[in-house]
Amino acid sequence: MINTENTENSSKQLDVSYLQREKALNAFLLENPVVKQLVDVVKRNAIAWRELETYYYCAMMEVETKFKVLDTEFSLQYDRNPIESIKTRLKSLESLGEKMIRRGISPSMETIENNIFDMAGVRVICSFPEDVYMLAESFLGQDDVVLVQKKDYIKNPKENGYRALHLVVEIPIYLHKEKRMMKVEVQLRTIAMDFWASLEHKLRYKKELDGELLDEISQELYDCAEASARLDMKMQAIRDKIEKH
Repeated sequence: MINTENTENSSKQLDVSYLQREKALNAFLLENPVVKQLVDVVKRNAIAWRELETYYYCAMMEVETKFKVLDTEFSLQYDRNPIESIKTRLKSLESLGEKMIRRGISPSMETIENNIFDMAGVRVICSFPEDVYMLAESFLGQDDVVLVQKKDYIKNPKENGYRALHLVVEIPIYLHKEKRMMKVEVQLRTIAMDFWASLEHKLRYKKELDGELLDEISQELYDCAEASARLDMKMQAIRDKIEKH
């Protein structure tokens, strides 16, 4: 059975008041005027912002459901589940502000919807590397899923060792009187990839590191990523051997 971490957490995100969000951002705002601009945009367009968040939330649920259906079908045919868990999230104002600063984007409702492709995110954790590609192919083969962008960090890992398959897709959501096409970022990882990425983030950002220590830690984390990748392939080879027996 798939472990999902979406509905309750995402609903809570939708229910957080703008006053609470602004309070949480106070320290960040002092150093980042762009984020203050973003909060001002949200305040001035409170109803429109709420609607946009809701549309992203609905798109996120659509994508999650599609992967649940694929997992269920696969379990019926092959007596195993390729998906270990599914996690979903809506991008926070902090994270959105940081991204807009990095990319030099001026905050507005239009620029957010047209330029930020990961407002809604779905992370699919798989058992084996082959499952990642099998699920991605099946998902992208559906006639209402439009591929916008694909980045394969499994075949071409990032410099720090990070591995995953990233897809940005556009899918329709059906509202009361209209259909809207919404973008969702999908990350597919194995259990080992997710384990490494989660701990790498916690360790790297736990303290401010510099100089030789930073280089040393970065190399050790990279070595762990390589070991994790070898473990993935070894476990997949064992599975293949069992299935052929």
